[in-house]
Amino acid sequence: MRLRKDAEDMQESEILLIAQVSDALAHPARIKIYRYIMKCNRELKTVCNKDVVAAFNYSQATISQHIKKLAQAELIQVKKSDKFSNYYANVGVLMKYLDATKKFE
Repeated sequence: MRLRKDAEDMQESEILLIAQVSDALAHPARIKIYRYIMKCNRELKTVCNKDVVAAFNYSQATISQHIKKLAQAELIQVKKSDKFSNYYANVGVLMKYLDATKKFE
């Protein structure tokens, strides 16, 4: 016998996380950019804005706007190094998001 989860099982912070991350991943370009950054991180390659621009057919300004949205959702971390900003995928936030969505029954 399966018991139905009570809607109160979801915390307000989880609801906000789902909304924020869903909004950040709502654009196909941002999903592609996020996956690209994750792949580079797995291969231990540093990723900066020029790398992302070179990998996709988008202008530098468009890439910057998408990166900003991903960073606001904390899906990526931006670390400054001299004149460059390096991007790192924050997989922990993605895992929290996936866990929270499992409670969305």
